[in-house]
Amino acid sequence: MIRRDALDQLPVRTALPALRAALDGPGSAVLCAPPGTGKTTSVPLDLAGLTGEGPVRRVLVAEPRRMAARAAARRMAWLLGEEVGTGAAPAQGWGPVGFTVRGERRAGPRTTVEVVTTGVLLQRLQRDPELAGVDVVVLDECHERHLDADTSAAFLLDVRETLRPELRLVAASATTDAEGWARLLGGAQGAAPVVEATGVSHPVEVVWAPPERPVRPAHGTRVDPALLTHVAGVVRRALRERTGDVLCFLPGVGEIGRVAGELAGVDAEVLQVHGRAPAEVQDAVLAGGDGVRRVVLATSVAESSLTVPGVRVVVDSGLARVPRTDHARGLSALTTVRASRAAARQRAGRAGREAPGAVYRCWAEGEDGRLPAFPDPEIRVADLTAFALQAACWGDPAADGLALLDAPPAGALAAAREVLTAIGAVDGAGRATERGVRMARLGLHPRLARALLDGAPEVGVRRAAEVVALLSEEPPRAYGDDLAAAWRTARRGGDAYGARWRQEARRLASAAGEPRGGSGAGGEPRSGSAAAGESRGGSAAGADGGRGAGAQLTDDAVAGLVAALAFPERVARARRKGSYLMASGTGAELAGAQAGGGHRPGSSGPGDGSGLRDAEWLAVAVADRPVAAASARVRLAAVIDEETACAAAPALYASGEEVRWSEGDVVARRVTRLGAIELAARPLTAPDPGLLRDAVVSGLRREGLGLLRWPAAAVSLRQRMAFVHRELGAPWPDVSDAALLECVEEWLGVELGRARRRADLERVDAGQALARLLPWATGEAARFDELAPERIEVPSGSRVRVDYGGAQPVLAVKLQELFGWQESPRVAGGRVPVLVHLLSPAGRPAAVTADLASFWRDGYRSVRAELRGRYPKHPWPEDPSAAEPTRHTSARLKRG
Repeated sequence: MIRRDALDQLPVRTALPALRAALDGPGSAVLCAPPGTGKTTSVPLDLAGLTGEGPVRRVLVAEPRRMAARAAARRMAWLLGEEVGTGAAPAQGWGPVGFTVRGERRAGPRTTVEVVTTGVLLQRLQRDPELAGVDVVVLDECHERHLDADTSAAFLLDVRETLRPELRLVAASATTDAEGWARLLGGAQGAAPVVEATGVSHPVEVVWAPPERPVRPAHGTRVDPALLTHVAGVVRRALRERTGDVLCFLPGVGEIGRVAGELAGVDAEVLQVHGRAPAEVQDAVLAGGDGVRRVVLATSVAESSLTVPGVRVVVDSGLARVPRTDHARGLSALTTVRASRAAARQRAGRAGREAPGAVYRCWAEGEDGRLPAFPDPEIRVADLTAFALQAACWGDPAADGLALLDAPPAGALAAAREVLTAIGAVDGAGRATERGVRMARLGLHPRLARALLDGAPEVGVRRAAEVVALLSEEPPRAYGDDLAAAWRTARRGGDAYGARWRQEARRLASAAGEPRGGSGAGGEPRSGSAAAGESRGGSAAGADGGRGAGAQLTDDAVAGLVAALAFPERVARARRKGSYLMASGTGAELAGAQAGGGHRPGSSGPGDGSGLRDAEWLAVAVADRPVAAASARVRLAAVIDEETACAAAPALYASGEEVRWSEGDVVARRVTRLGAIELAARPLTAPDPGLLRDAVVSGLRREGLGLLRWPAAAVSLRQRMAFVHRELGAPWPDVSDAALLECVEEWLGVELGRARRRADLERVDAGQALARLLPWATGEAARFDELAPERIEVPSGSRVRVDYGGAQPVLAVKLQELFGWQESPRVAGGRVPVLVHLLSPAGRPAAVTADLASFWRDGYRSVRAELRGRYPKHPWPEDPSAAEPTRHTSARLKRG
């Protein structure tokens, strides 16, 4: 029986007429409804005609998370007075509300409203672009901007435009960029209608509860323990001040465990909810308590699309954990960031679902306005390999024809295409190959799909599927950092992870055992006991085809090969104990000992006793790069040997001549490499001349022109050339370091052809080579000595060197040698006066002038008065302009 009283209390129902009108008209709409108004549960039922209003339609609801999908389906079934998966016998079809998530499906021909994850929706669109039988698609929580959701929206809009214009589409969220989504959904016909549901079920009071003392900002995955202690204190405060259950939002599993420890002894049941929590635990939390007060510690999985019964208080740490990808190194890392204002509103809404509530925000009110309005779209920051494969399978490899709110970054998309090309998923034009289509239908990241498809013939389908299942969801840290040991632990374990792992391994074994993608390959298990019986039966075991493939390989060898196939650029060789170089060129360090590692005796773990530390080669399966760290941190790896590394990464294997400048000299070797890893090397006796030349040029550009020999004449020539270029410009060449290194082949080509090592460069006279740059071809070079004379003849007959090293040419000469000279000399065709440094008979500076006539007239008297007594043997005439110049003393001058 339909629970009319519960449905009628949902505020979103006032917006239903406008929503129906929008879908009956343009066919698409944006629904904005605050948390708790019923948009996730009431709207699909109404659009499907299950509440008795409107025609019966089949509605597909896409949720970003499995937990939200199951919870939404159960809530809708409850509103109809039924339960998901019950009502009719499986042979006759499931009830009117069902759900499908990876590994579990409870839906059938009689299902009118089906809730799926966005990943499942993508798989369906690829197999059946028309979505035959579906009348309405609701994209829920679109504000979260998950990549699968954005991609699904783009595909659906393409379907509406080209195949099914009658397909109705709703983008729904509690808080979103309504205008952006409206423009996207409306397309060329103009913005789609925006339907708003006002009001909330119950008011939520905001309590600002910042820490009393400053805490360190989150750094990478590290959160200041002082903040977590504060959050636990706020939870205790909320338990004292309020009634009802408390829902506390924290960024990750580690922080949940830390706060749970801080809450030991509280008068309430403390529960932990996150993506890795067993479905039974998640369902128990969503089912409500049995009279015992509860504190639910949760990640963002509890942020939207579900109601946690009994919750009257939310404690928000203000933090979220998001993936960030280093595309250059092919590494991803989880980073803790400040939650957006949109996320904070979503979290607060959990407190007002059933009654008036309160939210305690663990930051100051003044900080709230500085928070980002919305979370970063995943398309801007995530690994785009899976997205690129989806786009290629859709027929748009460049993704430039897809209607996306944000275009994928060009660099990230190019990196994704490189990966897809390397694993054979796309051809040279970026189009999906038959192999790529099969990979896309496995419901895995393309790297893992490659490992499964290529690993199965080598090690057997079942064993390959088991290792890939481990890689598709990283095992708990307690399993250790040795992939093979983690595999053995998962086989033995009776924990929640082990159960999920076994289910996924069966699914993958079934999918990989089929030559073409069937229902298993699509990531959607068949409904009911038939599928369960099949997965328990011989499909996984029989998938090995009785070949006994890989029967001689140990588990360690199998784990290593499959991991290397998935991440060939991460095969790594030891540099020293615990430190490795990956084929990508990035360093990798094994994690240090971890307190409470939880390893079984004798097993490999992340501590000093880890078997990985003594391995010469590793296949790194999981690694991240902490903020500001030079090397990656190994989270999960398997021991391999060189042969396995080379077999898994043939595209990285290369052998050839390597002539380069290294550590101050030319190094010429024949080198065999696996990416950045040097496997073998021997000296080259007759290296390729072109490579030698390139290496020498590289050395010059790296270490500078000081590698050449610069005698005084060469330095003087360069200074003169620089002066003429500065004063006259072209055709006189620029001889700065940057310019000379840029055109080094032009002026040093002959010497470069003969140089084989650093010593050869040190013998090169730079001046002789530099003279080649003078404009000989035009004849201008003949004027060089006139424009910048190396020496100038003074009245005494001496030829004195000119110094061009400063801003103005300088002629340093004894004062007596200039007697009778009326004007200062000029160079550069008379444009530039030479600065005359007048020296005493002892060669010490006496005066500086660029105007000799003025000096003889005004400055000479004071110099004469000061120096005549000090140098009485030298002539000091009263009229120097008319005196005879001399290099000698007065006595010598008299003797003639």
